[in-house]
Amino acid sequence: MTRKRNGAWRATGVVTALATAAAIASVAPAQAQSTAQLSAWVSDGWGGGTITSQPAGINCHQSAWDPYATDDPQPSPTGTCTASFEVGTTVTFTATPDQGSHVNQGPAPNPVTVRTGYNYTWVLFCPNDGLCSAG
Repeated sequence: MTRKRNGAWRATGVVTALATAAAIASVAPAQAQSTAQLSAWVSDGWGGGTITSQPAGINCHQSAWDPYATDDPQPSPTGTCTASFEVGTTVTFTATPDQGSHVNQGPAPNPVTVRTGYNYTWVLFCPNDGLCSAG
């Protein structure tokens, strides 16, 4: 009796192992990442402005800041500074300075072709009065 039971358990184990292997084999292979994050970084040039993307997704604004006028730290950017885009999408950026500021450098790189992993662009806004950090 024991012999039959062991054989039944072995058969059940083999069937279970085969069914598990078949289930694993039927699962579709892992798909490549289809979207990735793209970030717009506004450097601390002390000027103000907005960087936007085409296609839409990034709309990031940095307020102008005078480090000599206040002990407060530079305000953080507002709006959407990081967005998801399909891998392979080419994203073009436009930097628009606020009144009293200008675009000193960037956006760079521009355009960006989104790839898996880290994607970014950056821009440096400076005030028109010449006061500008090194970035």
